[in-house]
Amino acid sequence: MKKYLLTIVFAAAALAAGAWSQKGHDVTAYIAEQHLTPAARAAVDSIFDGRSMVYWANWLDNASHQMDYAYTKTWHYKNIDAGDTYESAPANPAGDAVTALKGQLEVLADNAATADQKSLALKIVVHVMGDLHQPMHMGHATDLGGNRIKVKFFDRDTNLHSAWDSSLPESAHKWSYTEWQQQIDRARPGQQAEIISGWIDDWARQTASVSDRVYVYFQPGHKIMYNDIANWTPVIEQQLLRAGLRLAHVLNTVFDPDYRSGCDE
Repeated sequence: MKKYLLTIVFAAAALAAGAWSQKGHDVTAYIAEQHLTPAARAAVDSIFDGRSMVYWANWLDNASHQMDYAYTKTWHYKNIDAGDTYESAPANPAGDAVTALKGQLEVLADNAATADQKSLALKIVVHVMGDLHQPMHMGHATDLGGNRIKVKFFDRDTNLHSAWDSSLPESAHKWSYTEWQQQIDRARPGQQAEIISGWIDDWARQTASVSDRVYVYFQPGHKIMYNDIANWTPVIEQQLLRAGLRLAHVLNTVFDPDYRSGCDE
C-alpha cells in the first residue's frame, strides 16, 4: 500500500515535465491523422466537431492539473521499478497509461456513451498513446520517471525525464510537427504491419524495454553531448512513429468495421 501511495504522490512531479513536449504529441497525432480510414476520420471529425487530433493532442497535460480532471494525473505513465518486470510491477490503484487507454477505448466503442463522454475519451486516447511511447513514462517510481536523475545537457543542469521530453527531441531535428511526419512516416506496408501488431500491453512492454536501455546508458551525472543526440535520435524517431501508427490503428479498429474485420482475418 505504501508503494501505491508513493506512486500516486509521484504523479504531480512526473507531470511537471510533460511528455514528448508539445511537439512530440503533435507529431503523434498528425501521423495518426494520415493513417485514419475514411470511416475513422469521419468519426473523429464528428466527435471533435471538426477540430483535429493535433488541436487536442496536448489538452490532457493541462487538464490533469484541473480539479475536474485530477483523477487522470496517474494516467500519463506506468511505473516499472528496477527489479520488477512488466508483469510483476504492482498496479497503481488510481490507474495508469495502460488502463487509461483500455478504458477510454471501451468508451469510444460504446454506442450508449454520450457525445461528451466520447469527446473526453478521444482526447485522453490521443494524448496517452503518445505518453505510452515516451520511455521515461514507463520508468521507475523511485526516481519519478527519471525526474530525480540529475544529468547535464551540454552545460545546462537538467534531469533525465526532461531531457527525453524536450531537449533530445528538439536537438534531434528542428522540424515542425508536419515536417516530422513527412520525414519519419515512411515505413513500408510490411513495416507498418509489424509496428501495429499486438495491442496496448505489448506496446507498453516494448517501451519498458526501451526505458531499461535508457537507464543503463544515462547514468546520474551524465553529460549529454552531440554523440548522445546522434545515438538516440533513431530511437526518438522510432517511438514517435510507433505512437502515431498505433494511435491510428486503435481508432480505425474502433470506428471502422471493415478495418476491424480485415484485421481479424
